[in-house]
Amino acid sequence: MFQLAIIKDTIPIHPQHFAVPPSEAITAELNKKYANRVLHEVGLCISVFDLADVGEGRVRYGDGFLWYKVTFRMVVFRPFVSEVVAAKVKSSDEDGIRVSMGFFDDMYIPAIYLPQPSAFDPNERAHFWLPDSPLKSTTDLLDTPTSERMYIDTNEVVCVRVEQDEFYDDEPGPIKVVEGVIQEADKGLGSKRPPYSIVCSIAEQGLGPIVWWSGAQVVEDGEGMEEG
Repeated sequence: MFQLAIIKDTIPIHPQHFAVPPSEAITAELNKKYANRVLHEVGLCISVFDLADVGEGRVRYGDGFLWYKVTFRMVVFRPFVSEVVAAKVKSSDEDGIRVSMGFFDDMYIPAIYLPQPSAFDPNERAHFWLPDSPLKSTTDLLDTPTSERMYIDTNEVVCVRVEQDEFYDDEPGPIKVVEGVIQEADKGLGSKRPPYSIVCSIAEQGLGPIVWWSGAQVVEDGEGMEEG
């Protein structure tokens, strides 16, 4: 889930921090710059782990800052593919479920990665699973008694498996000119895309709301005791 990334940077230290030990001042500036920031193809930065190498502080012409060339290790959040993590359901719609780790919200479970057969209940605003049911269509599933449905409710803790992650670079590209007319960039969809998102699945045994499987384990243990 968490990894160490080696990063190189040049960090300025303001004169008001000269009394602070350089390692502490540099670490504070690095955390200020990188914490809670997504680095493309690296992950979500959490905090500085340690400083691997710190060069000699130098003053540049025209300012009073001390500039340090630094190599450091950063703790980043980037689960690997097939890793199972626990998250909490944030919201649901017809397309799937959005889950959150608390500090990271851009995790999604598309409808195709839900246990089948399942459907979205617009009244409850939640997806439900109907285990061992031969029904296929959404209409038939929504006609079933609610007592037979296993809902995935908002704020419920679920175990999800990481299927893939995706980075989106929202840096503007070159200006497009068509027949001498500058084309406006499409900011509608692009501006809504998160810089880093994770696609998850709960379509296998042991995945989904933990109450589904913790209850099943208790029943199995009870049966085993009776047989013994």
